[in-house]
Amino acid sequence: MESGLSSLLSISIDFETSHLFFPMIIHWVLALLFLAVLVTKTIPFLAAVKRGERTLPIIGESMDSFRFFGTLALMVAYFYLMAFVGNMFPYTGYGFLFVSMVFVLLMALMYMHEWTKKAVTTAVITAIVAPSVAWFVLAKLFKITLP
Repeated sequence: MESGLSSLLSISIDFETSHLFFPMIIHWVLALLFLAVLVTKTIPFLAAVKRGERTLPIIGESMDSFRFFGTLALMVAYFYLMAFVGNMFPYTGYGFLFVSMVFVLLMALMYMHEWTKKAVTTAVITAIVAPSVAWFVLAKLFKITLP
């Protein structure tokens, strides 16, 4: 009788997969929330498009090709160069820091409509300060390895 009671009170943990328990819960919660948003927002929007009250975005609208393709090119270059520069300074996070500074500056300049001295100065300061703060917090305070 005692072996039956002790088996009820014992816990067996599979350490190979136990770390996946909470991420799996988050995964399903996010999937359900996505479906809720899809049902509550997309279906009424498509019904309004069918009635002619709304139009589909992008279709029939003019496109800023320079900014669209420039953003895609900068994003590809950002991830490639982050790894490349990070390999030059391993385990320091300088790849993230230096490449992020250039990326933020180029994105800001690309989306800036009027290049005034104040706007460019603000973009340069932001491009230096924002990645530096993120790098300091992640790499130095929390000891997270960055590329």
